[in-house]
Amino acid sequence: MKTFQDLLVWKKAHEITLDIYRTSRGFPQDEKFGMMSQIRRSASSIPTNIVEGFKRKSQKDFAHFLNVADVFLEETKYHLILARDLEYLSRTDYKRLCGSCDEVGRMLCGLQKKVAGNVSEK
Repeated sequence: MKTFQDLLVWKKAHEITLDIYRTSRGFPQDEKFGMMSQIRRSASSIPTNIVEGFKRKSQKDFAHFLNVADVFLEETKYHLILARDLEYLSRTDYKRLCGSCDEVGRMLCGLQKKVAGNVSEK
């Protein structure tokens, strides 16, 4: 792989971020600097950390940033629950976004295992 854009997990995480930006436009205006900002920040941190880890020089560093991306994925899942419970998200949007998050979570887990295997082999 030559660039982070070749990583399928990055592509899927980027899609989640775009979807959350589009969907959160419907949040109440008084949440612009609250919930809307928080969910967008946590979602965009997922692909951002994948990118940062990809560019690091060691597999150990890459594994660390994949873990950080996974942490932000979990934070995003919580924000989705909160947005649903506050009725900022429809059940349909919530299910779609959670399904995408679950898919990225599985992909991150698989890549973390692969990278961890490369770390232990060295």
